[in-house]
Amino acid sequence: QVQLVESGGGLVQPGGSLRLSCAASGSTLALYAMGWYRQAPGKQRDWVATITSGGSTTYADSVKGRFTISRDNGKSTVYLQMNSLKPEDTAVYYCNAYSVVVRPRYDYWGQGSQVTVSS
Repeated sequence: QVQLVESGGGLVQPGGSLRLSCAASGSTLALYAMGWYRQAPGKQRDWVATITSGGSTTYADSVKGRFTISRDNGKSTVYLQMNSLKPEDTAVYYCNAYSVVVRPRYDYWGQGSQVTVSS
């Protein structure tokens, strides 16, 4: 079992920055791939970024070059640094984790953190 708690959301002006954090507990984070998803009002939940247990990263085209995902296994925390924010980045951001050794895949989710980009 893994529990995920996001923090760091809020209101920011276009062009600004925010950093989201996701604190994990209940298992060894090093054995999990971690990711961020987001869901805007009236839309489906979309994938944003993933960092593997080995530290490799991938990003959705919409955030590539502006967002950076990172992890600190010692602190059991994953981060999403968001720069050059745009109004279309407004959404609830969810932290995601799944074990790289357990099959079938089971996804864990945090409760979500609201990010609003507006002037």
